[in-house]
Amino acid sequence: MTAPPGLRFSGRVLSGAAQVLAPMSLSVAAGRWTCLLGPSGVGKSTLLHCFAGLGDDLLLDGTAEAGDGAPLAGRVALMAQSDLLLPWLTARDNVTIGARLRRERRGHAGAARLLERVGLHGLAGRKPHALSGGQRQRAALARTLFEDCPVVLLDEPFSALDVANRARMQELAAAELRGRTVLHVTHDPAEAARLGEHIVLLTPAGVSEVPAGAPRAFPRAPDADDTLALTGRLTRLLLDAA
Repeated sequence: MTAPPGLRFSGRVLSGAAQVLAPMSLSVAAGRWTCLLGPSGVGKSTLLHCFAGLGDDLLLDGTAEAGDGAPLAGRVALMAQSDLLLPWLTARDNVTIGARLRRERRGHAGAARLLERVGLHGLAGRKPHALSGGQRQRAALARTLFEDCPVVLLDEPFSALDVANRARMQELAAAELRGRTVLHVTHDPAEAARLGEHIVLLTPAGVSEVPAGAPRAFPRAPDADDTLALTGRLTRLLLDAA
């Protein structure tokens, strides 16, 4: 893997005459995990799509680019809120779909390893309709990790999981994505407190960075004093912004 770039955004996003992301600027550190926290409707997911490539109905009035000046195309993996699994493919084939479309010669061993690590061992041959919502989300996470990109964009990647699986998948993602540039959108202060090496708060009032401090471990233990204190501070900031 090449050295991951940082990310830079400056501008706003429009859908027709409507503004879906207000003017803002954001820098994402290279090789670190940045959590973007905020209430619904402020444009967090839209910001991710600016780096991944906007849909036809959205217009970026500004710039969304890599810090090294090279194109982002081909260097970004996006895990969207919807799992986007193709219903006619098995879980295994959904994990490897990107590589197969690019005609890359990558064996199934890596996909099998990831499916086992996300707890889907024995379910690789199932199609999405035969998986639960949480299992589908874990298959989507395995697909994102399999892409092996230097920049990873995560949009509520653990939202469909129960508490135990959420904690396990957070730990797995932290291990697999260490050293990559991660921009992670979440509504959950506890999740941001666990995973954020950098934490950015986006509210209708604008964007601000919340000092996270140097973690003693990554991810932070869910019951550690610093995690709980940071969770409380983030929760208060969200309440004050409401």
